[in-house]
Amino acid sequence: MQKQTLKLLKFIQQDEIEGYEIYSRLAQKEKIEKNKKILQKIADSEKWHYAKLKKITNIDTKARMYRVHFYTFLASFFGLTFGLKLMENGERQAEEIYEKLKKFYPEMEEILREEEEHERELIDMLKEAKLWYMGSVVLGLNDALVELTWALAGFTFAIQNSRTIALIWIITGISASFSMAASEFLSQRQEDGDTKNALISSAYTGVAYIGTVILLVLPYFLLENPFVALTSTLVIALIIIGLFNFYISVAKDYNFKRRFTEMAAISLSVALISFIIWWFVKTYL
Repeated sequence: MQKQTLKLLKFIQQDEIEGYEIYSRLAQKEKIEKNKKILQKIADSEKWHYAKLKKITNIDTKARMYRVHFYTFLASFFGLTFGLKLMENGERQAEEIYEKLKKFYPEMEEILREEEEHERELIDMLKEAKLWYMGSVVLGLNDALVELTWALAGFTFAIQNSRTIALIWIITGISASFSMAASEFLSQRQEDGDTKNALISSAYTGVAYIGTVILLVLPYFLLENPFVALTSTLVIALIIIGLFNFYISVAKDYNFKRRFTEMAAISLSVALISFIIWWFVKTYL
């Protein structure tokens, strides 16, 4: 066996044992029985792949524990679907290696097929509250981003006092977050009649809204110049939009570029229109 081939085989063998460790740990932590079985099934599949590769290399490879701990943390904190799909998306190199080696080792074909299809299908079957209520988070985030960029841009030109603008919008933002949460509660309860789910949905909406309010208004507390504060707020808005859409694009297989561009364009356009309206009001009225 050539050195380069052996190196490639050892790389994917290590990748499989790491996958086994990650899925096994997550299966042990998981409380939902259906998810536990899915995770254990994937772990067993990864272990079988490792055993197949070991027969070829006759070498034991150990998992890189920093990688195991990193993906276990991601899946535990940000949700199973996000953590596992991010891990699977990062395994393109391993799949390319399988493609190269399958002409020399026929068993690679079966492993590759499972890597590309079976595991992703299983991940898509995971039942997870974080994704179930993501629509409520979208509502809170989107509403806060659009309303705040609109108002902050206008008040910046009209009032031109950072602390006053910040105080106005902290009070208004808190009130608006309760209003949004209440509207979401009524909407969800009317839709499915489940009070518990309606309460959880409203909580996600309210928390997303108030969290966005705090982050966007923060520069007005820290910076004297309101126009510098507005610039910082718009940058923070773009970062929030980017991080949120990255999460959604990974977890739900959406197009990140399209979603980010669309949401950013709406928020910035509304801010610009608001700025023009306030300039007109201040100048002529």
